[in-house]
Amino acid sequence: MAAAALGLCPRCGARGLFAGVASFAPRCKRCGLDFSRFNVGDGPAAFLTLVIGALACVIAGWMALSVDPPWWVYVITLGPFTLGLIVWGLRAGKAALLAAEYRRDAGEHRAEP
Repeated sequence: MAAAALGLCPRCGARGLFAGVASFAPRCKRCGLDFSRFNVGDGPAAFLTLVIGALACVIAGWMALSVDPPWWVYVITLGPFTLGLIVWGLRAGKAALLAAEYRRDAGEHRAEP
Protein backbone atom coordinates (compact mmCIF):
# COMPACT_ATOMS: atom_id res chain seq x y z
CA MET A 1 0.00 0.00 0.00
CA ALA A 2 2.85 2.41 0.77
CA ALA A 3 4.35 1.77 -2.65
CA ALA A 4 1.04 2.66 -4.26
CA ALA A 5 0.25 5.73 -2.16
CA LEU A 6 3.73 7.26 -2.17
CA GLY A 7 5.31 5.89 -5.37
CA LEU A 8 7.92 3.76 -3.61
CA CYS A 9 10.05 0.99 -5.06
CA PRO A 10 8.47 -2.37 -4.14
CA ARG A 11 11.88 -3.93 -3.40
CA CYS A 12 13.73 -1.31 -1.31
CA GLY A 13 11.07 1.32 -0.53
CA ALA A 14 12.97 4.24 -2.09
CA ARG A 15 11.10 7.13 -3.67
CA GLY A 16 11.37 7.48 -7.42
CA LEU A 17 8.98 4.93 -8.90
CA PHE A 18 7.68 7.55 -11.34
CA ALA A 19 9.66 9.61 -13.85
CA GLY A 20 6.66 11.67 -14.98
CA VAL A 21 3.08 12.26 -14.00
CA ALA A 22 2.05 8.64 -14.54
CA SER A 23 5.04 7.05 -16.27
CA PHE A 24 7.46 4.76 -14.51
CA ALA A 25 11.15 5.48 -14.18
CA PRO A 26 13.34 3.01 -16.07
CA ARG A 27 14.80 1.57 -12.84
CA CYS A 28 15.14 2.23 -9.14
CA LYS A 29 17.97 4.60 -8.33
CA ARG A 30 18.82 2.82 -5.07
CA CYS A 31 18.50 -0.93 -5.70
CA GLY A 32 18.48 -1.00 -9.52
CA LEU A 33 15.15 -2.88 -9.91
CA ASP A 34 14.18 -2.74 -13.60
CA PHE A 35 10.62 -1.36 -13.75
CA SER A 36 10.39 -1.94 -17.50
CA ARG A 37 10.04 -5.70 -16.99
CA PHE A 38 6.62 -5.20 -15.39
CA ASN A 39 3.62 -5.03 -17.71
CA VAL A 40 1.20 -2.74 -15.90
CA GLY A 41 -0.19 -1.01 -18.98
CA ASP A 42 -3.12 1.36 -18.69
CA GLY A 43 -5.49 -1.03 -16.93
CA PRO A 44 -6.48 1.39 -14.16
CA ALA A 45 -7.15 4.27 -16.57
CA ALA A 46 -10.57 3.21 -17.86
CA PHE A 47 -11.77 2.05 -14.46
CA LEU A 48 -10.70 5.26 -12.75
CA THR A 49 -12.15 7.46 -15.46
CA LEU A 50 -15.51 5.71 -15.21
CA VAL A 51 -15.68 5.71 -11.40
CA ILE A 52 -14.41 9.26 -10.90
CA GLY A 53 -16.53 10.51 -13.81
CA ALA A 54 -19.62 8.99 -12.17
CA LEU A 55 -18.66 10.64 -8.88
CA ALA A 56 -18.24 13.99 -10.65
CA CYS A 57 -21.67 13.58 -12.27
CA VAL A 58 -23.26 12.86 -8.89
CA ILE A 59 -21.60 15.94 -7.39
CA ALA A 60 -22.67 18.05 -10.39
CA GLY A 61 -26.24 16.81 -10.03
CA TRP A 62 -26.24 17.58 -6.33
CA MET A 63 -24.85 21.06 -7.00
CA ALA A 64 -27.47 21.70 -9.69
CA LEU A 65 -30.36 20.63 -7.48
CA SER A 66 -29.27 22.26 -4.24
CA VAL A 67 -27.33 25.41 -5.22
CA ASP A 68 -27.92 25.91 -8.97
CA PRO A 69 -24.65 27.76 -9.65
CA PRO A 70 -23.67 29.27 -13.01
CA TRP A 71 -21.87 27.00 -15.49
CA TRP A 72 -18.41 28.40 -14.77
CA VAL A 73 -18.62 27.21 -11.14
CA TYR A 74 -18.78 23.63 -12.43
CA VAL A 75 -15.71 24.23 -14.57
CA ILE A 76 -13.70 25.81 -11.75
CA THR A 77 -14.64 23.25 -9.09
CA LEU A 78 -15.27 19.94 -10.84
CA GLY A 79 -12.61 20.27 -13.54
CA PRO A 80 -9.56 20.35 -11.24
CA PHE A 81 -11.22 17.96 -8.76
CA THR A 82 -11.85 15.34 -11.45
CA LEU A 83 -8.48 15.77 -13.14
CA GLY A 84 -6.60 15.62 -9.83
CA LEU A 85 -8.41 12.49 -8.69
CA ILE A 86 -7.82 10.75 -12.00
CA VAL A 87 -4.09 11.57 -12.07
CA TRP A 88 -3.55 10.62 -8.41
CA GLY A 89 -5.65 7.48 -8.83
CA LEU A 90 -3.78 6.51 -11.98
CA ARG A 91 -0.44 6.83 -10.19
CA ALA A 92 -1.70 4.85 -7.19
CA GLY A 93 -3.36 2.19 -9.37
CA LYS A 94 -0.32 1.67 -11.59
CA ALA A 95 1.99 1.54 -8.57
CA ALA A 96 -0.29 -0.98 -6.84
CA LEU A 97 -0.31 -3.22 -9.93
CA LEU A 98 3.48 -3.00 -10.24
CA ALA A 99 3.90 -3.87 -6.54
CA ALA A 100 1.49 -6.81 -6.92
CA GLU A 101 3.41 -8.10 -9.96
CA TYR A 102 6.69 -7.78 -8.06
CA ARG A 103 5.32 -9.52 -4.95
CA ARG A 104 3.93 -12.43 -6.99
CA ASP A 105 6.91 -12.55 -9.36
CA ALA A 106 4.49 -12.31 -12.30
CA GLY A 107 5.77 -12.42 -15.85
CA GLU A 108 4.98 -13.39 -19.38
CA HIS A 109 4.10 -17.02 -19.97
CA ARG A 110 6.87 -18.91 -21.64
CA ALA A 111 6.38 -22.39 -23.03
CA GLU A 112 8.94 -24.93 -21.89
CA PRO A 113 10.94 -26.36 -24.84
